[in-house]
Amino acid sequence: MNTTFKSLLMGTCICVHPATALAQENSPLQDVIVVYGQKHSQQTQTIIQPDTQPIPTPDAAALLARLPGADINDNGKVSGQVQYRGLFGPRLNVRIDGARFGSGGPGWMDPPLHYAPMPLIEKIELDRGVSPVRSGPGLGGGANAILKKSKFTDSADFNLQYSLGAGYRSVDDSTSVGGMIGTANNLFRFSTLFAKEKGSDIKFPGGTIATSGHERLTYGLSSGVKLGKHEFGIDLRRQETNDTGNPPFPMDIRYFDSDFIRGTYKGNFDLFTIGIELGAADIDHAMSNFHLRPNNNPLALRETFASAKTQDGKIDLRFDYKESILRIGMDIDSREHNVQITHPNNPNFFLDNVPDIKEDRAGIFAEWTGDILDWQAEIGGRIDWYDTSAGQASVGTAVPIMPQSLAGLFNASSRTWNDTAFDGVARFWKITNGPFTWRASLARKTRAPGYLDKFAWLPTTASAGLADGNIYVGDINIKSETAHSGELGFDFQTQGAYARPTVFYRSINNYIQGVAYDDTIGVLDSAVERVAAMNGDSTPLRFSNVDAKLYGFDMDFGVKLSGPWRIDGVASYVRGQRRDIDDNLYRVSPPHLMLSGSYEKPSYTLVLEGVFTAKQNNVSVSNSEQVTSGHNLFNAYGSWKAMDGVMLSAGIENLFNTYYEQHLAGYNRIAGSDVALGNRLPGAGRGVFIKLAIRD
Repeated sequence: MNTTFKSLLMGTCICVHPATALAQENSPLQDVIVVYGQKHSQQTQTIIQPDTQPIPTPDAAALLARLPGADINDNGKVSGQVQYRGLFGPRLNVRIDGARFGSGGPGWMDPPLHYAPMPLIEKIELDRGVSPVRSGPGLGGGANAILKKSKFTDSADFNLQYSLGAGYRSVDDSTSVGGMIGTANNLFRFSTLFAKEKGSDIKFPGGTIATSGHERLTYGLSSGVKLGKHEFGIDLRRQETNDTGNPPFPMDIRYFDSDFIRGTYKGNFDLFTIGIELGAADIDHAMSNFHLRPNNNPLALRETFASAKTQDGKIDLRFDYKESILRIGMDIDSREHNVQITHPNNPNFFLDNVPDIKEDRAGIFAEWTGDILDWQAEIGGRIDWYDTSAGQASVGTAVPIMPQSLAGLFNASSRTWNDTAFDGVARFWKITNGPFTWRASLARKTRAPGYLDKFAWLPTTASAGLADGNIYVGDINIKSETAHSGELGFDFQTQGAYARPTVFYRSINNYIQGVAYDDTIGVLDSAVERVAAMNGDSTPLRFSNVDAKLYGFDMDFGVKLSGPWRIDGVASYVRGQRRDIDDNLYRVSPPHLMLSGSYEKPSYTLVLEGVFTAKQNNVSVSNSEQVTSGHNLFNAYGSWKAMDGVMLSAGIENLFNTYYEQHLAGYNRIAGSDVALGNRLPGAGRGVFIKLAIRD
């Protein structure tokens, strides 16, 4: 038996490979990415450790991108969006410690994993296929990043607990340091979090990607108490993202000042257990088109201020009866958004393009897990009620007359939107006496439109992170997306080999997509088109409902060779198409294969990895998407267990300094860079990295 499988059975992982599928004892519904040395549960897990992987970037989305079906929309070093089987952004149910909250700005420069710095992650749980209804609404799968904190022990004596790390990357001269230090006994726990990350511009074969540096600081506290069968906890966290470039966007981050608080209660009663969560997030954001990138036009200087406030709560009751589990509960969240565009030198120039948006949602769910014949099943349903509204848009006197006219039309229009959505998920699996576990799922999932989809009255490039350079406006009559999906697969595992293939299909009604604003494309016969033309785009798009489908295949696999050698791999293919017209969906991951050969000893591991990406010519004409060529990359890395609790890892990324364009990376919007304006952003060149991880 290889050492990775041995370490799982012993309870602590020493070092693992890019994609290692492990035997399932409960349900094959989740992949778990675990940091170095953390103990993990006995569920089916794909274990990927940040401290031993070639993931020198600060973006946790790059870690998830190594799983079957996953990829990353690279919008900047701390702004990457997880893509899973062709879905990304708000369509995926991504949480931090179980919490859902609104992005701080209309461009989604801070997607959820922005608030999970790599040095602070204990593990990330990826819902395979679709998320269970208990996790909240979302069109497809989801992920939950769990941050480090001290753990209760079985002793009355307090013990020191810590998990610390530091790293350096040469290709952008970046450093990171951080982790958790705490103490706990059987009644009390207390810990502190800290992470500091900073990096310069990214080098690539041919130059430097201008304005691609980053700076982020995170710190916080976590504490808890156990009183018999009752457990209480509270977490406080502050995150400050400062000067950070975003080349695919028209502006860069000046700051995200973000505060989070979360309280939890778990109670074990005779007939049931109960979990209660209450939380709040307060995010203030500023971005500009002049403080990092060059801007020689004094009339075109812009600075945008945004805020997002979220309050959320959840109650979950669990009833265990013989081999079955029944969970019922409710969850709510309330969000407020405001965005104002300003001119830094003219106080009379301002536009409230996101004016006092209020989004309220309340949901109830029920979920049963148990046996049906000789299969295990998880079957659930949920109902969500949505109530959203927008305030009145204010416009400064220095703003031209046409945007003022659009604001007046918006203020005179209906600015409320309501809906009721129904979700249902049925997942089945059968664990055989042999090496196979069979899997199948059916689901109906929904996603309510975002506030830009409904209320974007001013033609701008704000698009929740699409980063396609198009100008968009919203539509108050837009409908919720509804996806009907199914998948089939199996998990195969012996002591010397594993494979987990899956085929999937998802049909989406009312998919939200940018379409031509009107039927007279390029003819400036409306105020929206004339304002868009003033901003450089005479063919604006309107968020609208279309019909779409996504289908494909993904798997991870591996085999133990003779002695210390082994091979592991991940293959992913997804195709996204419109069903109403002959076009493809925008920004869908190209087919790719990751293969690694490993030489594994108890105290060290050496890995040579190849990443093979196909050409992506199935592009969206509607979004003016460009074709990208295929490319092959090679990485070399290794890890050394210096002593108990000390792991040193190092490697070389892009070993042969290959020039390549990332299909999901967006287009350069910064003048004076070594990347031409409008060109697809290239990937990082050759560089070395080193990481040190220390834990109790």
